[in-house]
Parts: sequence; C-alpha cells; structure tokens
Amino acid sequence: MKNHKFYEGKVIWITGASSGIGEELAKVLSQWNTRLILSSRRREELERVKSSLGLKPGNVFVLPLDLNDPGSLEEKANEALKVFGKIDILINNGGISQRSLVMETSVATDRKIMEINYFSGVILTKTLLPSMIARGHGHIVAVSSVTGKFGFPLRSAYAASKHAMYGFYESVLAEYYDKGIRTTMVCPGRIQTNISMGALGPDGQAQNIMDHGQKYGMPVEKCARDIVNGVRKSKQDVYTGGKEVLLVFIKRFFPQLAYVIARKAKRV
Repeated sequence: MKNHKFYEGKVIWITGASSGIGEELAKVLSQWNTRLILSSRRREELERVKSSLGLKPGNVFVLPLDLNDPGSLEEKANEALKVFGKIDILINNGGISQRSLVMETSVATDRKIMEINYFSGVILTKTLLPSMIARGHGHIVAVSSVTGKFGFPLRSAYAASKHAMYGFYESVLAEYYDKGIRTTMVCPGRIQTNISMGALGPDGQAQNIMDHGQKYGMPVEKCARDIVNGVRKSKQDVYTGGKEVLLVFIKRFFPQLAYVIARKAKRV
C-alpha cells in the first residue's frame, strides 16, 4: 500500500489485536511510522503479533485486557493513555459472535455478548474522549457487522449488540464533531477469520466450528485495507466483504425483500 501521511506519528490502540481483523490491522498500520497499542486477553498471542510487525520495541506496546470485565476497563484505558501520552485512534475491534436460536440462548449469554461487543467499547470511548476533546482531535473506529444493519438467524444477541453500537457511535459523532472527534463504523461481511470458531452456541460455550461463510469469505488482508482507507478518508461507514454486503442496501431500499432473504438464508 502507498504511504498514507494521515497515519504518520499516530498513536493507535487496537482491541482484539491477537488474531483476525485486529491482527491484520496492526500489520497494515505498522507500515507508516505509527505507534501501536495491542490488546486482547491472550498476552502470548499479542507478543507473537508484536514480534511479527518489525517495529522498534518502543513503538509497540502490549496491553492485555478482558472486554468481559467492565470493572477493569477504565483503568486499562487510562493505562493506555500513559503509554505514549495520547491516543489518536481507538479501534474497538474485539468481540464475540453467536450461533444459537433465540429460545436456546440464555439471558446470561445475551448479556455476555452485549458486555463484550457493546459496553466494553462504550467504557473505553468514554474514558478516552476527554483527552481527545482537550487535544482537539480523535478518531473512534467501531467494528460492527453487516448484521448490525439487519437481524439474521442464529445471531439474535450478536445482531442486537452490533445494532446498539450504531446508536452509540453515531451519537458520539453528532455530539462531538465540532470538537474534532470523528467516528467510523465498520461493517464487515464474511471475512476469513476464526470468529465463528469462538461463537457461542446454545450452551453458552464456543462452538469450535468453522462456518462455510467464514472459510470462503473475503481475505482478511483485503478487509483491513478497506478499513484503513476508510478511516483515512474519515468515512462514517465502511462496508467490506462479499455479496452479503448487498443485503445492507437491499434492506434500505427494499426492506420486505431483505426480510425474505434473511429468513431463507443458510444458518451458518
């Protein structure tokens, strides 16, 4: 990719950086004299990603955190702020998916998915916003999903959490745009990651099954490039994926047709 001066010298914090889209974003963003903070639960995987980037040790920092531990996140965000003295771009990428029918899904699982996918990003954003506003600029990137635009079989809690993200981050943009704050909502479709492996099944445990759609989805490298280019252009929405992304636009202009397609979709 060509050099993007937009990213030169930026401090970027990526959650969910130990695999998938988060790991690939770290690889792409490391090309442009950035300083990166990498977060997820697994320190050993974060260290692996760090070693793969080829950055100077002082330009990348590993900060393990658990998005399902809300009481720890404000402290983690303040710790992240102290690493390089600022955060220019927060990428709320960490999350978890689901593969279970509504009546099979416990409320405990609903709450867990909402905690990880929605509330964690809210806490991190609210903690960092004052420093961004004080400096007159900051960019919040929230990785939602095309399922954040419509309901889909076996994904009730997941879709709900991704819908909620839209309401929150669009409100952030509306309230603080004049303070130099920008937000970008990312809506990936089926991307070649392991997200379906960790998706929670009817028993609330990871299903450990690779969905056909994930296995043959868009290469994660292409997805990461789409996100990086969208953020550079300050796009409010970035859609990336295969033909499933078309359902977002079908829903907008032909909602009844979208409902029919969703009902008849393969449940994987």
